[in-house]
Amino acid sequence: MSSKQKDSTELVPVKFSRLTRRGILLGLSLAQLVTLATGVLAVVGALYAGGGILLAYTAPVWVLAAALTWVPVAGRPAVEWLPVACWWAWRSTAGQLLYRRRIVAPRPVGTLALPGDMARLREYADPETGAGMIHDPHAGTLTVVCEVTHPAFVLLDPGEQERRVNSWGRVLATVCRSGRVATLQVLERTLPDSGTGLAEWWASHGTADDTWAATTYAELIERAGPAGERHATTLSLSLDMKTAARQIRTAGGGIRGAAAVLRQEMSTLVAALRSADLKPSGWLSPGQIAVILRSAYDPAIAATLERHGELGQQLATAGPVAVNESWSRLRTDSAHHAVLWISEWPRSMVYPGFPSPVLLSTGIQRSFSLLCTPMRSDQAARDIRKKKVEHISDQAQRAKIGQIEDATQTAEYHDVLQQEADLTAGHGVLRFTGLINVSAPTVEELDAGVAAIEQAAIQASCETRLLVGQQAAAFTAAALPLCRRI
Repeated sequence: MSSKQKDSTELVPVKFSRLTRRGILLGLSLAQLVTLATGVLAVVGALYAGGGILLAYTAPVWVLAAALTWVPVAGRPAVEWLPVACWWAWRSTAGQLLYRRRIVAPRPVGTLALPGDMARLREYADPETGAGMIHDPHAGTLTVVCEVTHPAFVLLDPGEQERRVNSWGRVLATVCRSGRVATLQVLERTLPDSGTGLAEWWASHGTADDTWAATTYAELIERAGPAGERHATTLSLSLDMKTAARQIRTAGGGIRGAAAVLRQEMSTLVAALRSADLKPSGWLSPGQIAVILRSAYDPAIAATLERHGELGQQLATAGPVAVNESWSRLRTDSAHHAVLWISEWPRSMVYPGFPSPVLLSTGIQRSFSLLCTPMRSDQAARDIRKKKVEHISDQAQRAKIGQIEDATQTAEYHDVLQQEADLTAGHGVLRFTGLINVSAPTVEELDAGVAAIEQAAIQASCETRLLVGQQAAAFTAAALPLCRRI
């Protein structure tokens, strides 16, 4: 992402790098090259072996190969849908699209009652901070969650907005420096307002004198229940235990050593957040994380869990009772879900508040997840050099065969040069993935909510795509603060 500085008191527009569409050779990906080579071999073999007759017999092979290589389906070549379709078919035949919790079967101590590959997750309560840490033994990560409060960005003056944007950039740069952070997840959710704030205000300032007005007001507060919606933001920090293996051994090894190393990253992140005028409310305990997980799978119970703080505080029971996955949506306990992927960020210069049409949409229960994957400086430098070499070689190959240079390819090359300049200037390089999960009690309301979010994304100059064939994995990344990748 690049920007042009104008004035410290003026909000500066920014520009996002384009999603690279460069292939291995002449813009073709590896899968396209394989299908193209298969078709070419079929044609050449038929011509040498039997001439036109054999060429007609092998027509289904090379015609199918050509169609898989060049025919687009939903904006992607047909061959790139083969892994998704095959994986979906295998999961369908293996019965992995349905999940039913075995309520009478005991679970191992310390495990999370979650479906799919998240069943391997383990919980660990840090004795020093009281934070609930989620350990993924297969991926080698240890994740912790922090709730953050902040003022309304859109209500600030342009100078204050610019200062906060620069401060947030320093927070991201801090995450990149250690090289031990696997993922930083920003999760912004809309939740039904349980009315606890109003009840607490009445308990503190009200006068319960048994008069008609006091009795009526207390009954209204008691019966109102969810009367609106509120926004909650969490930051999830995931430690790469493989990269930090030496520091973990120095700290004592095992999960305790990993927790000690993660505490160092937690302290650094909290200091950076406070310098950016963000207010971390402390690292969430296992019970608080359990409430978030339960509310994501069962939104109908979210208000009740908030009104009664002693309920739903066990991670071992926070998972869903039933999950049904279909090609384009997911059904959990009390809601239907659909996950959208932000496939294109704004291509033109935009101001930092551009996502406001999506984030400030009302009447829709949704969660917006931004997954930030930091890259080490040496790894980022190698990746940039590789991209430069590939762009230059592709340009030379296109010039040799007389193909005209595409403006999109030129813009991608300029983005690579800008990333190299930013890296040389000392900035960090992160890969961003934006996901939006929409939830609703019925399919009709879900379709209406998805259409409204897609329209809001268009107003924000973003392009969204429904993640078909992978809704279960996408839901865990978009709605749960566990730094899950997709």
